[in-house]
Amino acid sequence: MGAGGRMSIPPEGKKSKSDVIQRVPHSKPQFSLGDIKKAIPPHCFQRSVLRSFSYVVYDLTIASLLCYVASTYIQFLPNPLSYFGWLLYWICQGCVLTGVWVVAHECGHHAFSDYQWLDDTVGLILHSSLLVPYFSWKYSHRRHHSNTGSLERDEVFVPRVKSGIRWISKNLNNPPGRVLLLVFQLTLGWPLYLMFNVSGRHYDRFACHYNPNSPMYSDRERAQILISDAGVLAVTCGLYRLTAAKGLAWVFCVYGGPLLVVNGFLVLITYLQHTHPSLPHYDSSEWDWLRGALATVDRDWGILNKVFHNITDTHVSHHLFSTMPHYHAMEATKAIKPILGNYYQFDGTPIFKAMWREAKECIYVERDEGDQNKGVFWYNNTL
Repeated sequence: MGAGGRMSIPPEGKKSKSDVIQRVPHSKPQFSLGDIKKAIPPHCFQRSVLRSFSYVVYDLTIASLLCYVASTYIQFLPNPLSYFGWLLYWICQGCVLTGVWVVAHECGHHAFSDYQWLDDTVGLILHSSLLVPYFSWKYSHRRHHSNTGSLERDEVFVPRVKSGIRWISKNLNNPPGRVLLLVFQLTLGWPLYLMFNVSGRHYDRFACHYNPNSPMYSDRERAQILISDAGVLAVTCGLYRLTAAKGLAWVFCVYGGPLLVVNGFLVLITYLQHTHPSLPHYDSSEWDWLRGALATVDRDWGILNKVFHNITDTHVSHHLFSTMPHYHAMEATKAIKPILGNYYQFDGTPIFKAMWREAKECIYVERDEGDQNKGVFWYNNTL
Protein backbone atom coordinates (compact mmCIF):
# COMPACT_ATOMS: atom_id res chain seq x y z
CA MET A 1 0.00 0.00 0.00
CA GLY A 2 1.31 3.43 -0.91
CA ALA A 3 2.03 6.35 1.33
CA GLY A 4 -0.95 7.28 3.46
CA GLY A 5 -2.39 3.76 3.39
CA ARG A 6 -2.59 1.62 6.49
CA MET A 7 -2.86 -2.08 7.08
CA SER A 8 -5.33 -3.53 9.55
CA ILE A 9 -4.55 -3.56 13.27
CA PRO A 10 -2.80 -6.76 14.41
CA PRO A 11 -4.84 -9.17 16.58
CA GLU A 12 -2.99 -8.24 19.75
CA GLY A 13 -4.28 -4.68 19.40
CA LYS A 14 -0.90 -3.10 18.93
CA LYS A 15 -0.19 -0.92 15.91
CA SER A 16 2.42 -2.14 13.49
CA LYS A 17 4.82 0.24 11.78
CA SER A 18 2.74 0.06 8.61
CA ASP A 19 -0.34 1.09 10.60
CA VAL A 20 1.16 4.48 11.44
CA ILE A 21 0.21 7.40 9.21
CA GLN A 22 3.02 8.69 7.03
CA ARG A 23 2.41 12.40 6.75
CA VAL A 24 3.03 14.40 3.62
CA PRO A 25 6.19 16.50 4.09
CA HIS A 26 5.13 20.06 4.86
CA SER A 27 8.44 21.77 4.14
CA LYS A 28 8.96 23.43 0.78
CA PRO A 29 9.95 20.75 -1.76
CA GLN A 30 13.32 20.77 -3.49
CA PHE A 31 11.62 20.38 -6.87
CA SER A 32 9.56 22.96 -8.76
CA LEU A 33 6.40 22.69 -10.84
CA GLY A 34 8.65 22.93 -13.90
CA ASP A 35 10.65 19.91 -12.72
CA ILE A 36 7.44 17.91 -12.37
CA LYS A 37 6.22 18.94 -15.81
CA LYS A 38 9.51 17.91 -17.44
CA ALA A 39 8.99 14.35 -16.17
CA ILE A 40 5.66 14.04 -18.02
CA PRO A 41 5.69 13.03 -21.71
CA PRO A 42 4.68 16.09 -23.79
CA HIS A 43 1.80 14.28 -25.49
CA CYS A 44 0.02 14.02 -22.13
CA PHE A 45 -0.82 17.72 -22.40
CA GLN A 46 -2.40 17.38 -25.85
CA ARG A 47 -6.20 17.58 -26.01
CA SER A 48 -8.11 15.73 -28.73
CA VAL A 49 -11.63 16.82 -29.70
CA LEU A 50 -12.43 13.41 -31.18
CA ARG A 51 -11.13 11.45 -28.21
CA SER A 52 -12.87 13.72 -25.71
CA PHE A 53 -16.17 13.42 -27.56
CA SER A 54 -15.76 9.65 -27.71
CA TYR A 55 -16.16 9.56 -23.92
CA VAL A 56 -19.29 11.72 -24.13
CA VAL A 57 -20.81 9.43 -26.76
CA TYR A 58 -19.79 6.30 -24.85
CA ASP A 59 -21.25 7.46 -21.54
CA LEU A 60 -24.48 8.81 -23.03
CA THR A 61 -24.99 5.64 -25.07
CA ILE A 62 -24.73 3.45 -21.98
CA ALA A 63 -26.95 5.85 -20.02
CA SER A 64 -29.59 5.75 -22.78
CA LEU A 65 -29.54 1.95 -22.91
CA LEU A 66 -29.89 1.69 -19.13
CA CYS A 67 -32.78 4.16 -19.21
CA TYR A 68 -34.55 2.23 -21.98
CA VAL A 69 -34.16 -1.14 -20.28
CA ALA A 70 -35.27 0.18 -16.89
CA SER A 71 -38.28 2.14 -18.13
CA THR A 72 -39.41 -0.69 -20.41
CA TYR A 73 -38.88 -3.88 -18.43
CA ILE A 74 -38.70 -3.22 -14.67
CA GLN A 75 -42.46 -2.61 -14.59
CA PHE A 76 -43.01 -6.26 -15.51
CA LEU A 77 -41.04 -7.58 -12.54
CA PRO A 78 -43.10 -8.84 -9.59
CA ASN A 79 -42.76 -7.14 -6.22
CA PRO A 80 -40.37 -6.94 -4.44
CA LEU A 81 -38.08 -7.65 -7.41
CA SER A 82 -39.20 -4.43 -9.10
CA TYR A 83 -37.92 -2.41 -6.14
CA PHE A 84 -34.59 -4.20 -6.36
CA GLY A 85 -34.56 -3.57 -10.11
CA TRP A 86 -35.01 0.18 -9.66
CA LEU A 87 -32.35 0.29 -6.95
CA LEU A 88 -29.90 -1.55 -9.20
CA TYR A 89 -30.73 0.85 -12.04
CA TRP A 90 -30.15 3.90 -9.82
CA ILE A 91 -26.72 2.62 -8.80
CA CYS A 92 -25.61 1.67 -12.32
CA GLN A 93 -27.02 4.79 -13.96
CA GLY A 94 -25.62 6.96 -11.17
CA CYS A 95 -22.15 5.55 -11.81
CA VAL A 96 -22.38 6.22 -15.55
CA LEU A 97 -23.74 9.74 -15.05
CA THR A 98 -20.94 10.47 -12.59
CA GLY A 99 -18.65 9.82 -15.54
CA VAL A 100 -20.66 12.37 -17.53
CA TRP A 101 -20.24 14.79 -14.63
CA VAL A 102 -16.47 14.27 -14.76
CA VAL A 103 -16.35 15.07 -18.49
CA ALA A 104 -18.26 18.32 -17.83
CA HIS A 105 -15.78 19.02 -15.03
CA GLU A 106 -12.99 18.65 -17.60
CA CYS A 107 -14.72 21.23 -19.77
CA GLY A 108 -14.62 23.65 -16.85
CA HIS A 109 -10.86 23.17 -16.64
CA HIS A 110 -10.38 23.68 -20.41
CA ALA A 111 -9.16 20.07 -20.60
CA PHE A 112 -11.76 18.90 -23.15
CA SER A 113 -10.40 20.60 -26.27
CA ASP A 114 -8.22 23.47 -27.46
CA TYR A 115 -11.34 25.61 -27.98
CA GLN A 116 -12.73 27.41 -24.95
CA TRP A 117 -16.10 28.03 -26.60
CA LEU A 118 -16.49 24.31 -27.30
CA ASP A 119 -15.51 23.35 -23.76
CA ASP A 120 -18.02 25.80 -22.31
CA THR A 121 -20.80 24.70 -24.67
CA VAL A 122 -20.36 20.99 -23.91
CA GLY A 123 -19.87 21.66 -20.21
CA LEU A 124 -22.97 23.84 -19.99
CA ILE A 125 -25.15 21.20 -21.67
CA LEU A 126 -23.82 18.25 -19.66
CA HIS A 127 -23.77 19.97 -16.29
CA SER A 128 -27.18 21.60 -16.79
CA SER A 129 -28.64 18.17 -17.56
CA LEU A 130 -27.49 17.14 -14.07
CA LEU A 131 -28.86 20.37 -12.51
CA VAL A 132 -25.37 21.80 -11.97
CA PRO A 133 -24.83 25.53 -12.67
CA TYR A 134 -21.86 25.13 -15.01
CA PHE A 135 -20.18 28.56 -14.99
CA SER A 136 -21.00 29.14 -11.31
CA TRP A 137 -19.28 25.95 -10.27
CA LYS A 138 -16.48 26.41 -12.84
CA TYR A 139 -15.37 29.66 -11.24
CA SER A 140 -15.69 28.58 -7.61
CA HIS A 141 -13.90 25.32 -8.44
CA ARG A 142 -11.12 27.26 -10.17
CA ARG A 143 -10.60 29.19 -6.94
CA HIS A 144 -10.44 25.89 -5.07
CA HIS A 145 -7.60 24.83 -7.36
CA SER A 146 -5.89 28.17 -6.84
CA ASN A 147 -6.09 27.91 -3.04
CA THR A 148 -6.05 24.19 -2.17
CA GLY A 149 -4.91 23.50 1.37
CA SER A 150 -5.38 27.09 2.55
CA LEU A 151 -7.41 27.45 5.73
CA GLU A 152 -8.40 31.00 4.79
CA ARG A 153 -8.96 30.82 1.02
CA ASP A 154 -9.82 27.27 -0.07
CA GLU A 155 -13.38 26.99 -1.35
CA VAL A 156 -14.64 23.60 -0.19
CA PHE A 157 -14.10 21.02 2.56
CA VAL A 158 -12.26 23.63 4.58
CA PRO A 159 -11.48 21.94 7.93
CA ARG A 160 -12.30 23.63 11.19
CA VAL A 161 -9.71 24.44 13.82
CA LYS A 162 -10.38 23.02 17.27
CA SER A 163 -11.72 26.31 18.61
CA GLY A 164 -14.25 26.42 15.79
CA ILE A 165 -15.83 23.05 16.50
CA ARG A 166 -19.57 23.36 17.10
CA TRP A 167 -21.49 21.60 19.83
CA ILE A 168 -23.29 19.42 17.31
CA SER A 169 -19.98 17.95 16.13
CA LYS A 170 -19.12 16.99 19.69
CA ASN A 171 -22.53 15.46 20.36
CA LEU A 172 -22.49 13.47 17.11
CA ASN A 173 -18.96 12.14 17.59
CA ASN A 174 -20.19 8.57 18.05
CA PRO A 175 -21.19 5.74 15.66
CA PRO A 176 -24.91 6.66 15.34
CA GLY A 177 -24.01 10.34 14.99
CA ARG A 178 -21.45 9.62 12.28
CA VAL A 179 -24.00 7.56 10.34
CA LEU A 180 -26.45 10.44 10.54
CA LEU A 181 -23.85 12.98 9.41
CA LEU A 182 -22.66 10.81 6.51
CA VAL A 183 -26.22 10.21 5.28
CA PHE A 184 -26.93 13.94 5.51
CA GLN A 185 -23.67 14.80 3.74
CA LEU A 186 -24.13 12.31 0.89
CA THR A 187 -27.78 13.17 0.21
CA LEU A 188 -28.04 16.91 0.89
CA GLY A 189 -24.41 18.05 0.95
CA TRP A 190 -24.12 18.96 -2.74
CA PRO A 191 -27.35 20.99 -3.13
CA LEU A 192 -26.70 22.74 0.20
CA TYR A 193 -23.22 23.68 -0.95
CA LEU A 194 -24.56 25.14 -4.19
CA MET A 195 -27.39 27.02 -2.51
CA PHE A 196 -25.92 28.06 0.85
CA ASN A 197 -22.15 27.39 0.56
CA VAL A 198 -22.35 24.77 3.32
CA SER A 199 -18.83 23.39 4.07
CA GLY A 200 -17.39 26.10 1.83
CA ARG A 201 -15.12 29.07 2.44
CA HIS A 202 -16.32 31.71 4.87
CA TYR A 203 -17.49 34.94 3.26
CA ASP A 204 -18.57 38.13 4.97
CA ARG A 205 -21.96 37.95 3.30
CA PHE A 206 -24.33 35.35 1.86
CA ALA A 207 -22.69 33.19 -0.83
CA CYS A 208 -24.73 31.19 -3.33
CA HIS A 209 -23.80 29.59 -6.66
CA TYR A 210 -27.05 30.77 -8.23
CA ASN A 211 -26.63 34.42 -7.27
CA PRO A 212 -24.60 36.50 -9.77
CA ASN A 213 -23.93 39.04 -7.02
CA SER A 214 -22.41 36.40 -4.74
CA PRO A 215 -19.04 37.42 -3.22
CA MET A 216 -17.39 34.38 -4.80
CA TYR A 217 -17.66 35.97 -8.30
CA SER A 218 -15.99 38.93 -9.95
CA ASP A 219 -17.85 41.52 -12.04
CA ARG A 220 -16.73 39.97 -15.33
CA GLU A 221 -18.12 36.57 -14.28
CA ARG A 222 -21.60 37.66 -13.22
CA ALA A 223 -23.28 37.52 -16.64
CA GLN A 224 -22.19 33.90 -17.06
CA ILE A 225 -23.72 33.01 -13.71
CA LEU A 226 -27.06 34.02 -15.21
CA ILE A 227 -26.38 31.72 -18.17
CA SER A 228 -25.77 28.88 -15.70
CA ASP A 229 -29.05 29.67 -13.98
CA ALA A 230 -30.84 29.66 -17.33
CA GLY A 231 -29.40 26.24 -18.15
CA VAL A 232 -30.58 24.74 -14.85
CA LEU A 233 -33.96 26.46 -15.21
CA ALA A 234 -34.42 25.07 -18.74
CA VAL A 235 -33.78 21.51 -17.55
CA THR A 236 -36.06 22.05 -14.55
CA CYS A 237 -38.86 23.18 -16.90
CA GLY A 238 -38.26 20.12 -19.04
CA LEU A 239 -38.53 17.89 -15.98
CA TYR A 240 -41.76 19.65 -14.99
CA ARG A 241 -43.29 18.97 -18.40
CA LEU A 242 -42.06 15.38 -18.26
CA THR A 243 -43.65 15.00 -14.83
CA ALA A 244 -46.95 16.31 -16.18
CA ALA A 245 -46.81 13.73 -18.97
CA LYS A 246 -45.36 10.69 -17.17
CA GLY A 247 -46.03 11.32 -13.50
CA LEU A 248 -43.78 12.21 -10.59
CA ALA A 249 -43.02 8.59 -9.68
CA TRP A 250 -41.78 7.81 -13.20
CA VAL A 251 -39.53 10.88 -13.34
CA PHE A 252 -38.09 10.15 -9.91
CA CYS A 253 -37.40 6.51 -10.76
CA VAL A 254 -35.81 7.26 -14.14
CA TYR A 255 -34.03 10.54 -13.34
CA GLY A 256 -34.23 11.49 -9.67
CA GLY A 257 -32.85 8.28 -8.21
CA PRO A 258 -29.71 8.24 -10.38
CA LEU A 259 -29.20 11.97 -9.72
CA LEU A 260 -29.13 11.30 -5.96
CA VAL A 261 -26.43 8.68 -6.58
CA VAL A 262 -24.43 11.12 -8.71
CA ASN A 263 -24.62 13.80 -6.02
CA GLY A 264 -23.58 11.30 -3.36
CA PHE A 265 -20.61 10.08 -5.39
CA LEU A 266 -19.54 13.65 -6.12
CA VAL A 267 -19.47 14.56 -2.43
CA LEU A 268 -17.76 11.33 -1.38
CA ILE A 269 -15.10 11.49 -4.10
CA THR A 270 -14.10 15.06 -3.30
CA TYR A 271 -14.35 14.51 0.46
CA LEU A 272 -11.92 11.58 0.33
CA GLN A 273 -9.56 13.38 -2.04
CA HIS A 274 -9.06 16.25 0.41
CA THR A 275 -9.66 14.62 3.79
CA HIS A 276 -6.96 12.36 5.20
CA PRO A 277 -4.93 12.32 8.46
CA SER A 278 -1.69 12.53 6.45
CA LEU A 279 -2.56 15.78 4.69
CA PRO A 280 -1.40 19.17 6.00
CA HIS A 281 -3.39 22.38 5.87
CA TYR A 282 -1.77 25.79 5.98
CA ASP A 283 -2.58 29.26 7.20
CA SER A 284 -1.45 32.34 5.32
CA SER A 285 1.97 32.35 7.00
CA GLU A 286 2.93 29.00 5.45
CA TRP A 287 0.71 28.34 2.45
CA ASP A 288 2.01 28.35 -1.11
CA TRP A 289 0.40 26.98 -4.24
CA LEU A 290 2.62 23.94 -4.82
CA ARG A 291 2.44 22.60 -1.29
CA GLY A 292 -1.30 23.18 -1.31
CA ALA A 293 -1.74 21.30 -4.59
CA LEU A 294 0.24 18.39 -3.14
CA ALA A 295 -2.03 18.25 -0.08
CA THR A 296 -4.40 15.84 -1.85
CA VAL A 297 -4.60 12.05 -1.99
CA ASP A 298 -5.30 9.51 -4.71
CA ARG A 299 -7.77 6.74 -3.85
CA ASP A 300 -8.54 3.33 -5.32
CA TRP A 301 -12.19 2.87 -6.29
CA GLY A 302 -11.61 -0.44 -8.08
CA ILE A 303 -13.53 -0.83 -11.34
CA LEU A 304 -15.16 2.56 -10.75
CA ASN A 305 -11.81 4.25 -11.43
CA LYS A 306 -12.45 3.65 -15.13
CA VAL A 307 -16.16 4.46 -14.95
CA PHE A 308 -15.25 7.78 -13.31
CA HIS A 309 -12.55 8.44 -15.92
CA ASN A 310 -9.78 8.09 -13.31
CA ILE A 311 -10.67 11.30 -11.48
CA THR A 312 -10.40 9.19 -8.32
CA ASP A 313 -6.88 7.76 -8.64
CA THR A 314 -5.15 10.63 -10.51
CA HIS A 315 -6.27 13.57 -8.39
CA VAL A 316 -2.77 14.64 -7.40
CA SER A 317 -1.68 15.08 -11.03
CA HIS A 318 -5.00 16.80 -11.76
CA HIS A 319 -4.31 19.42 -9.11
CA LEU A 320 -0.86 20.03 -10.52
CA PHE A 321 -1.98 20.23 -14.17
CA SER A 322 -5.74 20.72 -14.34
CA THR A 323 -5.83 21.35 -18.11
CA MET A 324 -4.46 17.86 -18.80
CA PRO A 325 -7.19 15.56 -20.23
CA HIS A 326 -8.21 12.64 -18.05
CA TYR A 327 -7.16 10.03 -20.60
CA HIS A 328 -3.50 10.99 -20.10
CA ALA A 329 -3.66 11.35 -16.32
CA MET A 330 -2.64 7.78 -15.46
CA GLU A 331 0.49 8.00 -17.57
CA ALA A 332 1.31 11.38 -16.06
CA THR A 333 0.78 10.08 -12.53
CA LYS A 334 3.23 7.24 -13.08
CA ALA A 335 5.77 9.69 -14.50
CA ILE A 336 5.66 12.13 -11.58
CA LYS A 337 5.78 9.66 -8.70
CA PRO A 338 9.61 9.39 -8.69
CA ILE A 339 9.87 13.20 -8.62
CA LEU A 340 7.30 13.69 -5.86
CA GLY A 341 8.55 10.90 -3.61
CA ASN A 342 6.86 11.18 -0.20
CA TYR A 343 4.95 14.24 -1.37
CA TYR A 344 2.76 11.86 -3.40
CA GLN A 345 -0.04 10.29 -1.40
CA PHE A 346 -2.04 7.19 -2.30
CA ASP A 347 -4.41 5.30 -0.03
CA GLY A 348 -5.74 1.93 -1.13
CA THR A 349 -8.07 1.51 1.84
CA PRO A 350 -11.50 0.22 0.71
CA ILE A 351 -13.70 3.23 0.08
CA PHE A 352 -16.43 2.64 2.65
CA LYS A 353 -13.86 1.77 5.30
CA ALA A 354 -11.95 4.95 4.42
CA MET A 355 -15.18 7.00 4.55
CA TRP A 356 -15.93 5.76 8.06
CA ARG A 357 -12.35 6.23 9.23
CA GLU A 358 -12.10 9.79 7.94
CA ALA A 359 -15.48 10.69 9.44
CA LYS A 360 -14.21 9.39 12.77
CA GLU A 361 -10.67 10.78 12.75
CA CYS A 362 -10.74 13.93 10.61
CA ILE A 363 -12.83 16.19 12.82
CA TYR A 364 -10.68 19.29 13.22
CA VAL A 365 -7.15 20.49 12.55
CA GLU A 366 -4.58 21.94 14.92
CA ARG A 367 -0.86 22.58 15.14
CA ASP A 368 1.44 19.94 16.55
CA GLU A 369 2.63 20.47 20.10
CA GLY A 370 5.98 22.24 19.95
CA ASP A 371 5.12 23.77 16.56
CA GLN A 372 2.67 26.37 17.82
CA ASN A 373 4.38 29.14 15.87
CA LYS A 374 4.12 27.31 12.55
CA GLY A 375 1.18 27.73 10.24
CA VAL A 376 0.88 24.00 9.52
CA PHE A 377 -2.25 22.20 10.76
CA TRP A 378 -3.11 18.50 10.90
CA TYR A 379 -6.28 16.54 11.52
CA ASN A 380 -6.80 15.35 15.08
CA ASN A 381 -9.32 12.72 16.18
CA THR A 382 -9.78 13.67 19.82
CA LEU A 383 -12.56 15.92 21.06
